Amino acid sequence: MVTNRLLFGLDILRPKWGWILVLGILMVILGTIALYMMPAASLATALVFGWLLLVSGVIEVIHAFGVRGWGGFFLHLACGVLGIFIGLIVITHPVAGAVAFTLLFSSFLTVIGLFRLIAAFSLKFPHWGWAFFDGIVTLALGILIWAEWPWSGLWFLGLSVGISLLLRGWSYVMFALAVRNLAAPIAAAS
Repeated sequence: MVTNRLLFGLDILRPKWGWILVLGILMVILGTIALYMMPAASLATALVFGWLLLVSGVIEVIHAFGVRGWGGFFLHLACGVLGIFIGLIVITHPVAGAVAFTLLFSSFLTVIGLFRLIAAFSLKFPHWGWAFFDGIVTLALGILIWAEWPWSGLWFLGLSVGISLLLRGWSYVMFALAVRNLAAPIAAAS
């Protein structure tokens, strides 16, 4: 008999399925708004990245002075100062930050796509065609974003965040409905 792992935490999730459903619906709404207003979502995403870099840079500088006697002091200090500097630049110039982040994502997708193509073709493991297809799609996406750069910087981050929120929201909605539907038969069997 195979037991579903979801059943182990069902007693904890059962009373909360409504909140999971609400969270999923809110994420779907936010994802739709992000897709409708992609430039604004791109700028908001760049600002969030900027603030994360700034805060993490400050924390790393504080950490560097906390471990002054250690040989990695200057590395932590340099990384922290660089994080603060880049965070401030992105916060004060969010359009440039969105364009720069888009270029980084495009480069990442291009390199990863090439790597997946080469690895799948050279290793030829079982069902390697799917990894090869993944590499083609990833490489094509990177090249398409790169071909439209710098204009893709105005919409790419917003599109990515919007799609991510939509997919995550729908998965939460479906998960909440599954928890609700699983709760009734288990309660009746007890």
